[in-house]
Order: sequence, then C-alpha cells, then structure tokens
Amino acid sequence: MYVMHTCPDCEYVEKQVQGKANFEVIDIGTHVRYLKEFLKLRDTHPAFDEAKAIDDLGIPCYVLEDGSVTLYSKDVGLEPRPQTDGPACSIDGRGC
Repeated sequence: MYVMHTCPDCEYVEKQVQGKANFEVIDIGTHVRYLKEFLKLRDTHPAFDEAKAIDDLGIPCYVLEDGSVTLYSKDVGLEPRPQTDGPACSIDGRGC
C-alpha cells in the first residue's frame, strides 16, 4: 500500500496493518524512488481517474497481489478514516 506519513487517511489505515505480514507499506515521502513509482502508477492506471477528477492524490492506494489497484480501504479489509475525524490534507480542506 502506498501512503504518506503526513496524510491523515494514510496514518489511520497504516495503524490497522501494523504487524500484518500481508501488507507492505510504502511511504512515498521517504524516497523520491517511491514517489516516482507511485506517480507512474497514478498517471497510468484508471483506478485513479475519479481521484484525479476531484484533485485528490489517490492515497492510501492498495496494489493487490494480482496487480489490481484500489483506493478503497474496505476493499482490502480495512476501515477508512471517518471524514469528520480531524484534519484534512486537500488544498480546499474538504478531505484527503
């Protein structure tokens, strides 16, 4: 799963996967290589079309073992952060 440490949504789901070997957490803010990897995926995969249309970054992002991509935490058995819970990271302040 691609995340960024400063994203409240990412932080919320990242806590849920601690100690779970079936999740690999890649923080795109820790190395430019991870950022480039994520941006290539975001620029080319249709799973990001809706996120890009509303100016969202598209994290947390989950790449499943079969190569499919989802931006929905529930699709991988995690609970998304309630949108009324805390700060937002979008430019307009509506969400992340």
